[in-house]
Amino acid sequence: MVATAVLAAQRPGLRIHALRIGYVPLVDAAPLLVADAIGLFETVGIRVTLSPEASWAAVRDKLALGMLDGAHLLGPMPIALAAGLGGLSARLSVACGLGANGNALTLSNRLADALGGPATPKGFAQALGRHGAPVTLAVVFPFSSHNYLLRHWLAAGGIDPDRDLRMTVVPPPMVAARLASGSIDGFCAGAPWGSHAEALGAGRMVLGSGEIWPDHPEKVLAFAEAALDRAPEAAIAGTSAVIAAAQWIEAPENRPELLRILKQAMPHQLSERELGAAIEGRVPGPALRFRSATFPRRDAAAWWLGQMRRWGHVAAEVPTEEALAPYGAALWHAAAQRLGELEPPPPPPPPAYPRESIA
Repeated sequence: MVATAVLAAQRPGLRIHALRIGYVPLVDAAPLLVADAIGLFETVGIRVTLSPEASWAAVRDKLALGMLDGAHLLGPMPIALAAGLGGLSARLSVACGLGANGNALTLSNRLADALGGPATPKGFAQALGRHGAPVTLAVVFPFSSHNYLLRHWLAAGGIDPDRDLRMTVVPPPMVAARLASGSIDGFCAGAPWGSHAEALGAGRMVLGSGEIWPDHPEKVLAFAEAALDRAPEAAIAGTSAVIAAAQWIEAPENRPELLRILKQAMPHQLSERELGAAIEGRVPGPALRFRSATFPRRDAAAWWLGQMRRWGHVAAEVPTEEALAPYGAALWHAAAQRLGELEPPPPPPPPAYPRESIA
């Protein structure tokens, strides 16, 4: 494999370092899972222990408390930790993006029937009236792309997500079961959980997050400041392995092996059809993308921050520079240079929104 050969040739003579990296079982954790499974971390001379976590709260807590060196994170999470939201703070550096698109709004069959046609903000507002009973929608974490994209979409239909329905948090591996039990009426979560809900007959995917913001940056790999201070070369090497894994993922001939790797990493028995749906475009909206999403974009992070201010999650007193401090490109450039990887073109601009807080 070309990427492996390039990485091996670029490998510096460094002392072997061990890194512990947390992740939540999702399809967009694939660059980390692949880098481990096919030996890319070993090729660059580092030992990585991947730590599966049951929820984003667990990832946040362990990263903030020094139990993880780095993690697969939701794009707004480094901002939340920089701002001390939820009573925890940590200084992180975003190394690279892990995916773009990939989330879906999945509704119970009853609510999807009430929607009837295409999922539009106005159409959903009308569906709420036809549904009759109060509606509960779940997102995977308060400070998540899922929450902010869904809130933006709901507000475009005149729906106040804090007054006109109930928003709750459910960890990704639990959302399909909660929908099947009737305790929620819908959820916005990353792949494969919308596909899994459909396979269970619990509901239907009606909207992709990439239909709200096409090719929006989704998850990132970020390192704790302490880990970077201790082993900066290991962080750069690890990032280069993850970028090489994103290249590998997008080669069609690697699809069977990719699905095998993903299947082993999931906490439930999932079919290859469920696992491959977002990658193969068998979900609403654009397919999940990897290689084109590796560059960490500060302008995208600024949109997350704008939404966090809009909904009253980040106070006006928190300086923008402080909140966006985790987002820089130095780690990515150092890692990508070893692969000869060029900076990918930016995604389409994010959707416009009212700049005043409506919390």
